[in-house]
Amino acid sequence: MSSSSASPLPLSPITEDDIAQYLANTPGFFERHAELLASVTIASPHGQRAVSLQERQAEMLREKIKGLEQRIVDMVRHGAENGGIAARLHQWSCELAAVRAPQELPEAVAQGIRNRFDVPQVALRVWDVAPEHAEAPCAQGASADVRAFASSLTMPFCGPNLGFEAAAWLAEREQMRSMALLPLRTGALDRADVPAFGLLVLASHDPQRFEATMGTEFLERIAELASCALSRLQ
Repeated sequence: MSSSSASPLPLSPITEDDIAQYLANTPGFFERHAELLASVTIASPHGQRAVSLQERQAEMLREKIKGLEQRIVDMVRHGAENGGIAARLHQWSCELAAVRAPQELPEAVAQGIRNRFDVPQVALRVWDVAPEHAEAPCAQGASADVRAFASSLTMPFCGPNLGFEAAAWLAEREQMRSMALLPLRTGALDRADVPAFGLLVLASHDPQRFEATMGTEFLERIAELASCALSRLQ
């Protein structure tokens, strides 16, 4: 009678992930084997020489600190820039509030944006205005398509000059490489249920000034302030 024995299961090879997991779960390993830290060497990213593990960790830490310092510098710079824009928004809103005659508001809006925010070209149109303002230049030339387009916007449109009808309102439209189209409506800018009563166009020779991925928070504030002021024409 013959007997048979079960064959032992083959052992799986130890992988780098197994080693990494073991070291992560065994924090006292290098305390018990401190000599390994001094003996392990790896290639330096700054040349062909080999460095100790401690030196490589120090290099990584210095690189991380340098990256954090750069982020802090960027945050401070952006904070200063945003603070400057907020101050100019405040000054511009004070200027608009000081305008007594409603018919002077369109030029005050456009001139303030050009001067305060260094925008080369600004144009605007409003519609459904009160009868006494129906002959004003800003109340002319807005087609049904432009009105429907403005009402469809719930945030500023930023991008290249794609031949929008509203670009014809600009004095130097052929030289403009980027544009921001801001709807004018009563209340919040994102109220899709409220039709727009105007459209504000900002344009620049710089193709990156109003590019599609830019943040639009300050442009939204500009649109809301302009909307509030120009609503006096209705």
